[in-house]
Amino acid sequence: MNGGGNGGTIGGGIGSNTIEGFLEALASDAATPGGGAVAGLCGAAGAALISMVGRLTVGREGYEDAEEAMRRYLEEADAARAVFLELADRDAHAFDAVMSAFKMPKEDDRQKAERSAAIQRAYEGAARVPLEIAQRAVDLMDSAKATTELGNVNAASDGLVAAFALHAATYSALANVEINVAALKDETVARELRGETEALKTRAEALLSETKAAFSARLA
Repeated sequence: MNGGGNGGTIGGGIGSNTIEGFLEALASDAATPGGGAVAGLCGAAGAALISMVGRLTVGREGYEDAEEAMRRYLEEADAARAVFLELADRDAHAFDAVMSAFKMPKEDDRQKAERSAAIQRAYEGAARVPLEIAQRAVDLMDSAKATTELGNVNAASDGLVAAFALHAATYSALANVEINVAALKDETVARELRGETEALKTRAEALLSETKAAFSARLA
């Protein structure tokens, strides 16, 4: 999100709230939580599904050869779930910083310069947090593909849905990167962030396509 609205992060953190409580806050006219927080939750949901497939595979007859790898994906996904929830909160706080910068005094040239610099720092911070969400989501898409390929065949659809959720997390996060980058005056930083954005989109598309193919193969 870029500009407008009132700050309104959820007390206690997103992860400690009910689904209904989060959706009520999301549906309000507050600037936060917004799309970046949703991206974090999509990432957490994708991670949780990878964990689900792992737990439905480890220790099950017929999957002995895959057990070591599946344990690794399970541990990775369990850790990632907590990180995505933390990033959802960080995203909301990062944009609150933008709103705070806009409220800084601008009575004289010095105050105007300080306010402008603070706004630019805040916009960059508000771009880098969702960029991290996207980076982690794309990295975890590798695990979604692997669990779809190797995990319990009866949960192959859950592996694919994990990939879809992580793909959604990636694009949702990158939309927030792009809108905040558009406000940056430092072209070097803006160019860097745009380049990373495009690279992540390319990788996410490839991984989703590969996971779809893996799912189709499990149906054969």
